[in-house]
Amino acid sequence: MSTAQGFGPMTNERLPLPAREGMSEAQQLAADAIINGPRKAIFGPFVPLLQVPALMEHIGKTGETLRFHGSLKDAIRELAICVVSRETGNQFEWQTHAPLAIKAGVKEETIYSLGSGRRPRELPGDQACAVDFASELMLRNGVSDATYAEAVAHFGEPGTVELTALIGYFTMVCWVMNVARTPGPAGSNTPGMTAFPG
Repeated sequence: MSTAQGFGPMTNERLPLPAREGMSEAQQLAADAIINGPRKAIFGPFVPLLQVPALMEHIGKTGETLRFHGSLKDAIRELAICVVSRETGNQFEWQTHAPLAIKAGVKEETIYSLGSGRRPRELPGDQACAVDFASELMLRNGVSDATYAEAVAHFGEPGTVELTALIGYFTMVCWVMNVARTPGPAGSNTPGMTAFPG
C-alpha cells in the first residue's frame, strides 16, 4: 500500500507508469537507462518524468550526481532533502529520505520535529546550518549574508553551491510528483506526512 500524495479530497495518481508495451521507443530507452543505472527501477519522480524522456534523462543525471557523487556528508544531504520534502508536502521523498537521514546519523526526534512542521532543536552545527539554509532558501528564494557565511564555514564554497543545487533539484522533483500526485513508495514503514497545522 502506498501513501497518497496530497492533502485534499482528490489524491488519485494523475500520471501512473505506463505499461512497457504502451511506451514509445524513446520512453523505453529512457526507462532502460534508469533501470540499468544506480536506481535499478522506475519510481518516484521518474514515473511522471517518463512523459518527456529527454528531460527525464537529464534530470536523472543531475540527481545521480547530487546523490551519488556529491561532497556533502550523507546526514547533511538527507536532512536537506527532508526539509524540502516537508516544505513541499511530498510524501514520496519524505518516506524515502526520512529513514535514510536517520540511518546517516540524524536523530529521530529531528525527523519527527520536521515531520510535525517544527524547526528541530539542539542540532549539531552543520545540521542546524543545513536546516536553516534550506528553509531560508525555500522561503525567501535566497539566503542572507549570515546564513551564506555559516554555510561556507561548514561546507566550503563548493559544498554551498552543491547544497543549493540539491535543494533546487529536490524542490523540482517534489513539484513534479505533487502535480502528478505520485504516491509514496509502496510498502514504506515510514508514516506519511499530514498537512501543516492550520
